Amino acid sequence: MYVIIAPLKIKEEFTERFIEEILLDAQGSVQHEPGCLRFDVIRDGDDPNKIWLYEVYEDEAAFQAHMQTPHFIRWRDTTEDWVAERPEGKAIGASVLWPPREDWDE
Repeated sequence: MYVIIAPLKIKEEFTERFIEEILLDAQGSVQHEPGCLRFDVIRDGDDPNKIWLYEVYEDEAAFQAHMQTPHFIRWRDTTEDWVAERPEGKAIGASVLWPPREDWDE
């Protein structure tokens, strides 16, 4: 499995609109991409303008396919000027160690 962890600091005046847009992308990913296993949108407890994305894909190819979907392209183009900073730099790709893949289907 391939995981994306992306912390994003959103410009305050765009935060609520950003959340609306990322929820559409997350829902589209889970509902229409067989390789997308999970797409969590998390709001930081200390900073309401910091959003964490946690995405799980079957493999890196499924993530690359995600970035070509109409819902992702729409989200990217709509929100690109709304992001103030990426606090830890860029999104990171990683692997899931636990739980094992077979447990995700339960």
